Amino acid sequence: MARNQNPFFRNPMMQQQAVPTPGAKTKKYQLDKKVYIRLGMTQLLRTQWYWAFVPVAIIVLNVILNVTGAYRNWWIYLIAVLVALGYLIFWIIQFTGISQLEQYKVMFDKFSYDINNKQINAMVNAKEGMQIGWDMVKQVYKDKEAYTLVLSRGQFIYLPFNIFNSDNDIKFFERILKQKNLIK
Repeated sequence: MARNQNPFFRNPMMQQQAVPTPGAKTKKYQLDKKVYIRLGMTQLLRTQWYWAFVPVAIIVLNVILNVTGAYRNWWIYLIAVLVALGYLIFWIIQFTGISQLEQYKVMFDKFSYDINNKQINAMVNAKEGMQIGWDMVKQVYKDKEAYTLVLSRGQFIYLPFNIFNSDNDIKFFERILKQKNLIK
């Protein structure tokens, strides 16, 4: 039998059988847009909390200037508060806008996740999905209802506990996070 007629050589998948990697699987889940906005603002406040000292410092400086009589004014208080609120409103608008744009629609599709030591597979169906390497995950937060994997500012994977198929899947996932030093 010639080499090109042998089915073993025509089908490379017959040469090696894929060995399934142990992992945690989830049910399908769709990120709600309101949850996304909340996650975005929470992440923003966690990473940029120190900017709150700028308006506080301006107000304290103005109090000192008012008490000493060097420069009396009241508008600095108003401006400092309005700038801080404007900054927060700006980011709320940004995260709301992202949730409405067509190019970010994929973030709000229904995915099931197959998680193992090598990567996270976000699957739309059995044949379509995307691979997310662990090196793309910057931080992980665990709260009372979910894990939040931060990929970048504005990109999250939100995994509520109730989408995992079993408690063993949650324990396996948490073990992977500890091995990757993403959670303590």
